[in-house]
Amino acid sequence: MKLLRIGAVGEEVPAVQDENGRTFAISGVTDDIDGAFLAGGGVERVRRALAEGTLPEIEAADRRVGAPVARPGKVVCIGLNYRDHAAETGAPVPERPVVFMKDPSTVVGPYDGVLIPRGSVKTDWEVELAVVIGRTARYLTDRAQAAECIAGYAISNDVSEREFQLEYSGQWDLGKSCETFNPLGPWLVTPDEVGDPQSLGLRLDVNGVRRQNGSTKNMIFDVAFLIQYLSRYMVLNPGDVINTGTPAGVALGLPDNPYLRAGDTVELSIDRLGTQRQILTNA
Repeated sequence: MKLLRIGAVGEEVPAVQDENGRTFAISGVTDDIDGAFLAGGGVERVRRALAEGTLPEIEAADRRVGAPVARPGKVVCIGLNYRDHAAETGAPVPERPVVFMKDPSTVVGPYDGVLIPRGSVKTDWEVELAVVIGRTARYLTDRAQAAECIAGYAISNDVSEREFQLEYSGQWDLGKSCETFNPLGPWLVTPDEVGDPQSLGLRLDVNGVRRQNGSTKNMIFDVAFLIQYLSRYMVLNPGDVINTGTPAGVALGLPDNPYLRAGDTVELSIDRLGTQRQILTNA
């Protein structure tokens, strides 16, 4: 299934899209798509209601699409998780996952505008596979347990300000947590529909020019390992988001460093997860 949220900011209606592209409201099943919904068997309730034909169809065309998960408790990010991306940035391939946190308030809809921070000269793009947690993950002992904690997958744009990230602090937070810096969606796609998360193509264009063209098969640390690893050091709760890293092709690693400017358009896609599109404006 494809779960989504439609409507103006703060007024999103939870919905589901079926295999034929028809959209149905699930307000009778849940108030929202959030951690409580995921932890409480909400996905299966929606699946049953969709199969029974009891959900009202709604018109989704020309309506804003919000992030598919409301109010994630935390956004955990993995840096340098593709060998080609580590190489282009001049960093060694990490022996353990590089983990940092991103302010969850950065999460916005997949077509919402992205703001270039005041004083920024190095705003960058990063297409990433996002994993949404569906049940509590704490001290997991194997990969099978980790897989059972996945509610679904989505596209994430881990927008980054490289000067803030790399030159202003010993940690990365300043360059990762600026307003609007995590477009997410359009859908939360359940694992049964995605299949193998390590065989997905990722692409990103800026102003119609292909900048990133990678595959999750080239991750250094795969999805199941990341969930198991993180569960040793923090409790992952339903509704939490994990950004799993980006392939080569970011502005930081390109010869001319073509960082984003106001008016630029970024378009992202991942196999079976849809597309995103953002227009950059100045904050």
